[in-house]
Amino acid sequence: MESSQGRVLAGLLDAAEDASPVEAVEAVTREVGAALNASTVSFLITDLSGRALVRLAHVPFGDAGGDRRHDDEVATVQPFDGGAAEQALRTQTVQVTRQADDWTVLAPVTDRGEAIGLLEMTLPTEPGAQALGEITRTAHALAFVVIANRRHTDLFEWGQRTTPFTLSAEIQRRLLPSSFTCEASAFTLSGWLEPAASIGGDTFDYSLGRDVLHFSVTDAMGHGVASALTATLGVGSLRNTRRRPAGLVEQADVANAAVAEHAVVRGSYVTAVLGRLDLRTGVCALLNAGHVPPLLVRDGTTQPVRLPGNLPLGMFADAEYHHEEITLQPGDRLVLVTDGMLERNAAGLDLPAVLPTLGDLHPREAVRALADAVLQVAGHTLADDATLLVLDWYGGHKRGRVASAGADSERASAALSD
Repeated sequence: MESSQGRVLAGLLDAAEDASPVEAVEAVTREVGAALNASTVSFLITDLSGRALVRLAHVPFGDAGGDRRHDDEVATVQPFDGGAAEQALRTQTVQVTRQADDWTVLAPVTDRGEAIGLLEMTLPTEPGAQALGEITRTAHALAFVVIANRRHTDLFEWGQRTTPFTLSAEIQRRLLPSSFTCEASAFTLSGWLEPAASIGGDTFDYSLGRDVLHFSVTDAMGHGVASALTATLGVGSLRNTRRRPAGLVEQADVANAAVAEHAVVRGSYVTAVLGRLDLRTGVCALLNAGHVPPLLVRDGTTQPVRLPGNLPLGMFADAEYHHEEITLQPGDRLVLVTDGMLERNAAGLDLPAVLPTLGDLHPREAVRALADAVLQVAGHTLADDATLLVLDWYGGHKRGRVASAGADSERASAALSD
């Protein structure tokens, strides 16, 4: 006999499949709202800035306002203010608040630590443990609905953009991984890119194998479209050789030749740090191609990782590349950045001193805290892209990941203090 939970899940899946990709989320939220007798149900997606949520709604012209409109679609930005919505995403726990005679429930919509948004529901009575459990599971299912359907429409991407993209920004955006955060049993990783006014060609990337994690941070010379095209050559080559698969030295050799031969601007190059982490042992191979050295936070102190010196990719077609190995210990945090975090108007940030103070933050919040710190010292217009990748190492990955509704609650950041 099918359980009530099974019937609800089946109803959600049927609703998502019966609707068009643009309407799938609305169909799912309507289904759960009816099942729980909710007076309102909404999905709020995270803004690309990482500092707000965006409420998407389909409203015919003349019926409602909003921050932005596209045909009948309305996007309303709700900046983080330390309230229940931000707390829900930060702590990855359901938040319940009372407003007059109604109860508002905010449930994180998350997949493997990637905070996609929030499920917001208004109920006429205080929800019990069973109802909250149902809402939590629904929010987790909603994450997969968003992930599956945003491949077919620009609606979600449009909603997340509070400012228009330039052509170079559009190219750069396509070079980034589809998820900025990944939680696994042995590690948690999160990346962030804070763009300059004129895109500086930064990227980060990662890919998880059965027993290995590949990751990289790159910075293409220059700004604008030319820099974005050079970055495309570098990232495309690195992904191509990684998928063969090839080791770090071969990845660097091939990318070096590709940028040197095909760059649209003669003399263009890409600096990079390439990494390959053995998830069984913690042995991490690193290759530095003319880039800012990685930083290792261990036991409350920050030290640069000393690596063999290599030329940037594309500077000389016959350059040779060498890598080094380090062994990560449980509790280590490895940080990769681009020079936009350290040079020119960002130089006022003492990054090695700041990193140990963020040790209790999930990498998802740590990268955004660091981006905020750079903006605070450099002003709101960066001279160069500031890009980060934070990797926390917990040990071998033989055990399964302990997670609830798409997040490991034991790794989540603590709630913001009042």
